[in-house]
Amino acid sequence: QVQLVESGGGLVQAGGSLRLSCAASGRTFSAYAMGWFRQAPEKEREFVAAITWNGDNTYYTNSVKGRFTISRDNAKNTVYLQMNSLKPEDTAVYYCARSKYSNRIDDKSGNYNYWGQGTQVTVSS
Repeated sequence: QVQLVESGGGLVQAGGSLRLSCAASGRTFSAYAMGWFRQAPEKEREFVAAITWNGDNTYYTNSVKGRFTISRDNAKNTVYLQMNSLKPEDTAVYYCARSKYSNRIDDKSGNYNYWGQGTQVTVSS
């Protein structure tokens, strides 16, 4: 059984930074790509970023390019999302997810089969 636990969310002013962490249980963490998604109130869940199993490739939605960085530490079974220059429109619950694949990264939630419970990020103007 795979469990994903996010942490690091909180309240921050616009222009500030947060680093989200997602700790995974199980011995297979390093074999799979990982992703971050977010869901704002009354909006559908949307893709944010993804990273391949070895960290060699990353993929971002356009709205966060240049501001967010996804990374992973396979020795610690943890994936991170460094968020800089935060904007009020980044306010959402952020979820990490484990992909069904190792080297394939994309923005389709159906390609991710394990999800965390989420962590709230609130950016004030």
